[in-house]
Amino acid sequence: MKIAVIGAGSWGKNLVRNFYELGVLKTVCDLEEENLIRAKDRHPRIITTSSIEDVISDREIDGIVIATPAHTHYQIAKKSLNAGHNVYVEKPLAQNVLEAKELHAIAEEHGLTLMVGHLLLYHPAVNKLKQIIAAGELGTIQYINSDRRNFTANHRKHSNVMWDLAPHDFSMMCYILNTEPEKIVNVRTWPSSGDSIDVAHIDILFPNNIGGHIHNSWLDPQKQALLTVNGSRKTAVLNDTFRENKLEIYSRQEDGSLTVEKPIYSNDEPLRLECKHFLDCIEHKRKPTSDSVNGYQVVKYVETCQNFIYC
Repeated sequence: MKIAVIGAGSWGKNLVRNFYELGVLKTVCDLEEENLIRAKDRHPRIITTSSIEDVISDREIDGIVIATPAHTHYQIAKKSLNAGHNVYVEKPLAQNVLEAKELHAIAEEHGLTLMVGHLLLYHPAVNKLKQIIAAGELGTIQYINSDRRNFTANHRKHSNVMWDLAPHDFSMMCYILNTEPEKIVNVRTWPSSGDSIDVAHIDILFPNNIGGHIHNSWLDPQKQALLTVNGSRKTAVLNDTFRENKLEIYSRQEDGSLTVEKPIYSNDEPLRLECKHFLDCIEHKRKPTSDSVNGYQVVKYVETCQNFIYC
C-alpha cells in the first residue's frame, strides 16, 4: 500500500511520521519548502512535491491524507475522491453541511473509504471511558462538560475557535454517550479583535435530559483538554494533558470522603491507532469509526453553532 500526505506542517508532520513508520508513505506534498526539507531530512526514502495535482494524478497512491487548512479540505478531498483515491481528511470534513454531504455521496458512489480525523475516537482512555459508561458504572449520566483551550497567537484567517476545537468535543461526546444531541441550546462567543471568534461556550441537550457544555478558547496560555462526565453514582474525569493516569473515576462514600479509581488502558499512541485504522479500512473495505457520516454530523453541529452567532 502507498500513502501520500498533503500538508506537512505543525500537525501534518505527525501524520508523516506515523505513515512512514508504518512503512507505507510514498509522497509528502506541501507548499512550504521548509516543511518539505524537514520531511525529507527525517524520512529520506520519500518523494516530496509542492504540486497537489502530481499527487492526485499518481495512480500508485492508494490513499491520500489531507492535513491542510480547514477551508481547503473540501476541494482537495473532492478532487482526490473523483480521481479514485481513498481519503483521510483531518477535521473538519468541510465547513458546511452541503459540502460534507457531497463528499460522502462521491465516496459512496465510487466505493471509496472516506475517513475523518476525529482523533479522540481512537484514544485508548476515551475508549475505556466509553466502556465504563456502557457498563453502567457511572450510573445514569446527568451532565457532560468538555473544556478545550490552547494559545493561538496568530488567529486563523479562514477559521474560528469552534471550527478548530469543537469538532473534537462533539465527536468525543457523541461517541462515548452513543447518541446525538437533541438540540444546541445556546452559543455564546467572544472576539478578541475584529471578526475573530476566539472564545466559545456551547450548551447542548442530549437525549434522556443529559446536559452538555463545551468551552473552547484560543486565548489560554495553559493548554487544557479536560472532559468531565457526571453520573448518578460516579463521576469520570479525563485530563488529556496528563502524561499518565489521564482517566480517573470519583465516587463519594457515606462518610463524605472521595475515592478515586484509576482504570487501566493501553498506552498506544492515538494517532498511530488512527493511521492503522485507515489502512485497515482500505485493505478490508471496512467502514471507518470516524466515517463520512460521522464527519457530516460534526460539521452540522458546528454549523448550527455558527448560525447562532448571526441570528
